[in-house]
Amino acid sequence: MELNPWAAAAILLVGFATFSLGYRSSRQANTTSDFLVARRTVRSGRNAAAISGEYLSAASFLGVAGLVLKDGADALWYPIGFTAGYLLLMIFVAAPLRRSGAYTLPDFCEARLGSAGMRKLAAVFVVFIGVLYLVPQLQGAGLTIRQILPAAPVWAGSLLVTLLVFVNVFGGGMRAITIVQAFQYWLKLFAIAAPTFVMVALFIGDGGARGDVTGLADALPPRFTSDAVITVETPVLLTVDEPVSLTTQGRVDGGPGGSVYWGAGPHTVEAGTTLYFTEGSAVPVVSGAPTDNASWLRPVTGTGDLFTTYSLIVALFLGTMGLPHVLVRFYTNPDGRAARRTTLHVLSLLGLFYLFPILLGALSRLYVPELLVTGKTDAAVLVLPMKVAPGLLGEILGAVTAAGAFAAFLSTSSGLVVSVAGVLSTDVFIGRVRDFRFATFLAGVAPFVIAVLLRPSDISLTVGMSFALAASTFCPVLLLGIWWRKITWVGAASGMVLGGGLVIIALVTNIVSGYTGGWAPSFFQQPALVTVPAAFLAVLIMSKATQSRIPADANRIRMRMHAPDRLGFIRDRDIARFGAADDKARLANGRHRR
Repeated sequence: MELNPWAAAAILLVGFATFSLGYRSSRQANTTSDFLVARRTVRSGRNAAAISGEYLSAASFLGVAGLVLKDGADALWYPIGFTAGYLLLMIFVAAPLRRSGAYTLPDFCEARLGSAGMRKLAAVFVVFIGVLYLVPQLQGAGLTIRQILPAAPVWAGSLLVTLLVFVNVFGGGMRAITIVQAFQYWLKLFAIAAPTFVMVALFIGDGGARGDVTGLADALPPRFTSDAVITVETPVLLTVDEPVSLTTQGRVDGGPGGSVYWGAGPHTVEAGTTLYFTEGSAVPVVSGAPTDNASWLRPVTGTGDLFTTYSLIVALFLGTMGLPHVLVRFYTNPDGRAARRTTLHVLSLLGLFYLFPILLGALSRLYVPELLVTGKTDAAVLVLPMKVAPGLLGEILGAVTAAGAFAAFLSTSSGLVVSVAGVLSTDVFIGRVRDFRFATFLAGVAPFVIAVLLRPSDISLTVGMSFALAASTFCPVLLLGIWWRKITWVGAASGMVLGGGLVIIALVTNIVSGYTGGWAPSFFQQPALVTVPAAFLAVLIMSKATQSRIPADANRIRMRMHAPDRLGFIRDRDIARFGAADDKARLANGRHRR
């Protein structure tokens, strides 16, 4: 792939705009309250754009289109689940959580359950979820930079995003990134909508598809639209639906390369092998993906696949209300009514955005099916423009999508770093501005190291595991803590440890399986259908068994969470600890308190 100077310039422009907005906003951030919750003065419209900008991560901008390209109808549950989770959040969590007066999720757990130990346990899972969610963002940044600058090392994109996040978060924390993330939502919407409109128009102008392209409704495999040279970087198992002749350099099916004939069935390709396909040949696909377009359009019916689908639905629908970097934004609203109104706006903004990755995934099946050979379908959004519109127009469209992808990495990474740093600074350190900045450094460096060391996988699948962990830990505690008086800290801790522990076991097993032949069954890829009910049952059973540990102020806290805002029961917790005193100690010339 050749250098696209337009894309490089677009990424530099996004980086400069992000830095400029963050710098201007940080000049008004003087207190710890500014850094943690932007003084709780963010209105619903701007907060909704900021939440959407933060939430539309690499999984949304790159991963959804890539999964639609590979899995077809089954992948539609990702955009549906990513959006629908906010409906449950709006109905059950948003307003009561804001009225609780908490600053962080661990702060809520301590306030509701009256246990400092529960606060520490919650802090551990906030950090774990944040790091797990950050890793695919940084790996996606590396993928994007490699598509634009082929000679760049794989860690270059990850390092660039990490440094830009440091600049913004160091300077102004939540107050700075609110403006940045709101701007980046609209940038991402333009960056995915404008190229989609242009490419769909070109597709229709070509008569729907060129004559050498298999239709999406045909019971035939996708075909190469031109001669293709594909280098396989990791071992892969391919499934061939229609016999194909090709030339190879390397080892395939355990033998040496050369001219080979693949019959229908599975075939192994070792790392470092180069495959040469001719135009019109049937495209082999990675094992587990639909081999023909008609199957690609149909939802699955097999028992194993149904388990994976339902598990994904549970993780996405319930995981949203347990994501720390999403929930922390509701603490920035003035009151519970504004928090609920914010969620309603978010539903509209997300629903609009997710129309476009689905269209791009379908177009990718027609124009870039070669990505199915390596399984690296996350690159579809980045390489599609040059296939649909070769030449200058394709380069410009590719630059726009690259800019949007880079904005996705920046906005989500910023929110994750703020949420993790906020917990570290208040639960591990004293809670001053300097502690927040040191925590920011820790929250950024650890995911960067992991992202460089681990082998990349499908971005949406990795993010899906983050949702499963959130759904299995914080979702039961939040729902039952808000709506059930009899929950105890023993029950909450039991559910969190059981649900979170099972997901972590599944995650580690899945990682090991990826390095040793992919032997892990579907449960280990999407465990939420088992782990979430197990967590809820553990909370209910252990709380029933420890009724003597119900907090004495449970009724008072629940009344505060459920009373209408106009009654004035909202009381922000531990203001002195988290920096209200800083409001009286601002230094001149915009310098932060040390």
